[in-house]
Amino acid sequence: MLADVGAEIAPGKVVCIIEAMKLFNEIESEVKGTIVKVLVDDASPVEYDQPLFLVEPA
Repeated sequence: MLADVGAEIAPGKVVCIIEAMKLFNEIESEVKGTIVKVLVDDASPVEYDQPLFLVEPA
């Protein structure tokens, strides 16, 4: 995981990487703020449109 709890993020900053069918996709932040909680564990499967982080907007 690239971004941990307490990390400051801004739009366009890569917060994590998701592997799908041997392709690695960089997931970029859509908002500016601070990560309050990580909602998924490393190496766990995720679904389309599933929230990955809880962010406190700046």
